[in-house]
Amino acid sequence: MTTLGLIGSGNIGATLARLAIAAGLDVVLSNSRGPETLTDLVAELGPRARAATADAAAAAGDIVVVTVPLRNYQQVPVAPLAGKVVIDTNNYYPDRDGTFPELADGSVTSSELLQKHLPTSKVVKAFNNIYFVHLAALARPAGTVDRSALPIAGNDTGAKAAAAQLIDALGYDTVDVGPLSESWRFQPDTPAYAEAYAGKPPFWENGPEPADGTKIRTLLAAARRRTPLTARKPGAWPAPGFPGAA
Repeated sequence: MTTLGLIGSGNIGATLARLAIAAGLDVVLSNSRGPETLTDLVAELGPRARAATADAAAAAGDIVVVTVPLRNYQQVPVAPLAGKVVIDTNNYYPDRDGTFPELADGSVTSSELLQKHLPTSKVVKAFNNIYFVHLAALARPAGTVDRSALPIAGNDTGAKAAAAQLIDALGYDTVDVGPLSESWRFQPDTPAYAEAYAGKPPFWENGPEPADGTKIRTLLAAARRRTPLTARKPGAWPAPGFPGAA
């Protein structure tokens, strides 16, 4: 893999772009406002990065990351992602995204919704459970003692292997949680979500703390399925820079 496509270039997308450039990959960025709004970020990233439309970023990427608010998932282009591995960072926040009945009753996960929207793509859930500041700070070379692990989920074994290879290049080990139906284990309000990588709560005000595969597996096993987040006070959640935050 040589090119990472990004549909969405906010805090999470930009952080992934920086990690990808550091790993020697090419990056094609996009957002909902147009390539011209990404000039400064592209200049910062250097000659291996360029901005494009979402369709062009989807077409260019060997692997493509979708990192947009969940309410906009149906705007993700379908045709240029056919046959590709698509990494989904999205989370469901009802007070921001509105009510999705199938998510509200827990019958599907948000990544299963994206997979349904992209029937010929291979969706892998990843990067949704870590604050962008921690994502940048905790990246480590393979074999480092304090290397952290990120959970992944997906229905296609080969796609998960490709995603794990990318994540390894970006500085993280992975823990395979199983199919997309199990991705609820690291969605908001579960033990493996966000606070796993923070020194102590409130996690957005404290420094990062490594979380290895053993810790993440323990937290995943402790998860208990319940209905998604209830409405919160405006502005309280998600904080800017959390996966899927606007």
